[in-house]
Amino acid sequence: MITYGKQTINQTDRNAVIEALNSDFLTTGPKIKEFEDRIAKYVGAKYAVVVSNGTAALHLAVLSLGLKPGEIGITTPLTFVASANCLRYVQAEVQFADIEAETGLIDPIEIEKKIKPETKVLIPVHYAGQSCDMETISTIAKKHNLYVIEDAAHAIGSKYKGSLVGSCKYSDLCTFSFHPVKTITTGEGGAITTNNPDLYKKLLLLRTHGIAQRPDINPWFYEMTELGYNYRMPDILAALGISQLRRINEFINIRRKIVHEYSKLFAGFPNMKLLVEKNYNQSAFHLCPLLINFKFLKIEKKDLFEKLKEQDINLQVHYIPVHLHPYYKQHGFKVGDYPRAEEFYSQEISLPLYPTLSMQQVNFVVETIKNLIK
Repeated sequence: MITYGKQTINQTDRNAVIEALNSDFLTTGPKIKEFEDRIAKYVGAKYAVVVSNGTAALHLAVLSLGLKPGEIGITTPLTFVASANCLRYVQAEVQFADIEAETGLIDPIEIEKKIKPETKVLIPVHYAGQSCDMETISTIAKKHNLYVIEDAAHAIGSKYKGSLVGSCKYSDLCTFSFHPVKTITTGEGGAITTNNPDLYKKLLLLRTHGIAQRPDINPWFYEMTELGYNYRMPDILAALGISQLRRINEFINIRRKIVHEYSKLFAGFPNMKLLVEKNYNQSAFHLCPLLINFKFLKIEKKDLFEKLKEQDINLQVHYIPVHLHPYYKQHGFKVGDYPRAEEFYSQEISLPLYPTLSMQQVNFVVETIKNLIK
């Protein structure tokens, strides 16, 4: 079966996990700080905090900013629900800003239209691996005195204007996901980077129940000073992450070659196109979205999926716009609110993309799709 994405694990990764299993620490051990230091050094940020998953990273990032109930965060409708849910976890309100049709990224012009006095944070999502226009978004945030959290679940290893995503050059915090289909994986896991020492200390506290150790009072003494969570990553998973991070450039180079091949093979074929990569960006390509204008074809999207599955090609769609989910409809959103995101969803399929995908398989996927839509 050719899937849209999967992990790439080698013997070095397995050995790293076995070494951690044989150590004295399965959790709260030295591998955590090592992984954090390596992430921070890689992306060019001062601090990194690893957590149990990408959703936990978003939750803690929002929590660390101290948003109050009723305050507003703005994000894109074209994302996984966690990008919006993290605001609801702290009883903040969600507002969406529509996308740029050619990239799938949040449109800075639409962001500015949605800002209200209650707006406190912007959460741009680096869709498919390509960075949003962070310099423009940062300028908007400064103008309105807003925080910025980059949702970089798709974008570890991506570059924006020469800087790696996660450096927080244009943001207060940046979050990552290490799910198996991401560029590097820890099975489940996430991370937050920041250059702000106060936010860093707050994140560390909130990650472990809001508990601070107090050996100055007694060797065993600790205090819970905030309502935190158990969002810790085990050392076993951090060991896998360290091993994977060593190969990130190799993974990205292969992903970019595969996307280049898709681009070449689909070039000139009517009613379909890949996304535009802006000249100031270098995407790590977590995803390779293909937009197909089904309005001009005899086959429908559902039928294409089913026929591809018959050929052992299992694709995915990224994403059902968040405002169309029942929960968000109950909060006043409706069909037609974000037409560009909705049109994008009607056309998008995510092509197979992972380092062990062969060029022979890439060609098979392309030819199968072309034959089905003729």
